[in-house]
Amino acid sequence: MKLIAPSILSANFSRLAEDIKLVESAGADLIHLDIMDGHFVPNITFGPKMVSDINKITDLTLDAHLMISEPEKYVEDFAKAGADWISVQYEAASHLDRLIHQIKDLGCKAGVVINPATPIDVLNEILHITDYILVMSVNPGFGGQKFIEYALDKAARLKKKIDAGGYSTFLEMDGGIDNSNIKKVSLAGVNVFVCGNSIFGSKDPAAALKSLKSSL
Repeated sequence: MKLIAPSILSANFSRLAEDIKLVESAGADLIHLDIMDGHFVPNITFGPKMVSDINKITDLTLDAHLMISEPEKYVEDFAKAGADWISVQYEAASHLDRLIHQIKDLGCKAGVVINPATPIDVLNEILHITDYILVMSVNPGFGGQKFIEYALDKAARLKKKIDAGGYSTFLEMDGGIDNSNIKKVSLAGVNVFVCGNSIFGSKDPAAALKSLKSSL
């Protein structure tokens, strides 16, 4: 499984429906939604209402990354709004096992996100119950940041850990992924590639998406 997830954080919100339809027709596999609360990260994006509206625009899987404090209070709202995958920050979750099961009980795939400085060993006890791990290759909060190279080694070590345990957990990576590094990211064991600026920052987002797919 090698999937590209355009992140609408980098899209033009004044023509969001058109941008989503554009990447959908160009072969996007899912749509990545960056949910920021201005507390866990220094930026504010949007909430369940926007997710609900996007769900009416596209039939693609909606991958919601909750960069918010106290995510357990809001996962049900995002699931009801149409999110298919919901990932929560390890650093924001007080009771991670309970939260993973809460997301799964809502009928969604449950993911756990780790920031660049968070070691992979914190995931040891929950890898067997988590559908996917999102490895951040930038510090969360803003689009358009430079790729952090050591995320590659981190993903590769995590992939070995998953394989050694015989888990079905898959890997996602988000931050600074473009044509210059997507192949290296893939070789590190990543399955899902979140691409924002490298798609929507291009003059031709559809061509940019197709180019990323060919680079894989």
